[in-house]
Amino acid sequence: MNNSSFIRTMLSIAVPVAFQQLISALLNMVDVLMVGQLGETAIAALGLANQVFFLFILFLFGVTSGMAIFTAQYWGKGDVASIRLVLGISLTISVLVSGLFTVAALVFPETIMGFYTQDREVIELGASYLRIVGISYVMVAIVTSYIAILRSVTLVALAAFVTVVALVLKTGLGYMLIFGLGGFPAMGVRGAATATALGWTFELVLLLVLVYTQKTPLAANPLTFFRFDRVFLFKVLKTSMPAAINEVFWSFGITVYNAVYAHIGTDAIAAININATIEELFFVLFIGMGNACSVMVGNKIGAGEKEVSYEYGRRFLNMGVLGALIAGGVVVLIREPYIALYDISTSAADNVRMLMLFFSMSLWLRVHNFMLFIGALRAGGDTRYTMFMEIFSIWVVGVPMALLGGFVFHLPVYWVYVMVLAEEAVKAVVIQFRFRSRKWIHDLVNVEA
Repeated sequence: MNNSSFIRTMLSIAVPVAFQQLISALLNMVDVLMVGQLGETAIAALGLANQVFFLFILFLFGVTSGMAIFTAQYWGKGDVASIRLVLGISLTISVLVSGLFTVAALVFPETIMGFYTQDREVIELGASYLRIVGISYVMVAIVTSYIAILRSVTLVALAAFVTVVALVLKTGLGYMLIFGLGGFPAMGVRGAATATALGWTFELVLLLVLVYTQKTPLAANPLTFFRFDRVFLFKVLKTSMPAAINEVFWSFGITVYNAVYAHIGTDAIAAININATIEELFFVLFIGMGNACSVMVGNKIGAGEKEVSYEYGRRFLNMGVLGALIAGGVVVLIREPYIALYDISTSAADNVRMLMLFFSMSLWLRVHNFMLFIGALRAGGDTRYTMFMEIFSIWVVGVPMALLGGFVFHLPVYWVYVMVLAEEAVKAVVIQFRFRSRKWIHDLVNVEA
């Protein structure tokens, strides 16, 4: 903490990202609160319909964070031309995948919702949401690619500004469209979907305007982004695609968790969605720190300072765990006033109360894994190791635990939630050894392919 240069750089990256995530989490909580006034069925429908977006955004996160491994290291080396080529690869893959998700959301929404629940009302509400919001998936892909690259070259303030402005617009539109204010019809869940689609459209337009008017490193002829050769393409994909595969397997595992929670009951999945807003809110600081860790570690590796990159990872890990212990205590203190904000049944309220308690006790463990997985190891290009570790922990430990708790032992939703946490514990032990070994540090940009 006495290293002023380290602290200044960390804050310049972590604070804008954390602020962006904070606004996103707060406004997401407002969305859930607004839809929550329509009842538990509406909350459940919105939460389950967003599982499609969850799968989609996590795949995009895997692709773009994998690409950002290279752009962070290229930025440390000072190679802007290669950064633009990596952006072109990211855009190509992300847009192609977004087309598949758009078709699924527009053509098969009832089938998708039926995977999670048998409640016809929930299925119909969720399908109506998907048909509208699916239109915006291509725009989401482009925005996500640009923002990941902007963060990796330390232009986090610009990315944060665009996202915050778009989120505020989306929330205001959502309020008017859900309840029928300002001359708009009361559209309920469909109003939330319409506001989301319009919000992403606005974000893309604003982002591209600022990228070019502010003359960022990405302000070049877009056609030049796609002039990469096969050798460069495979060099990037070899490291970045395991990160995307990692996120796909992880997101499918989380989807299975939510299917199990929904099987327990509508009040159970409603409680999970309500608790998820708190999880998102209290994780914002650590997302900012994790992004700062990833960028700073990657920059140092690209500059050839491998031992400094290890030390940076260690500092972020210690600060993250300490902060998570403090944040967990705050979660316990706010449980009752938070639950009182929702118009939900007594059983759902009891579920939320216990879920928040167990979340508070496990937050430090999740932050530990986030700092090492997303912050250090992925920035070091150790994507294949993290992919296999993630797949093992969630599919060999987490998913079997969820299925046992929900379908064999028929436990309350909060005890199934606790059983699922076993995968975080297993992951933490294994990944700590990997981090200390330093085998995760790979210089990807100063060695010829």
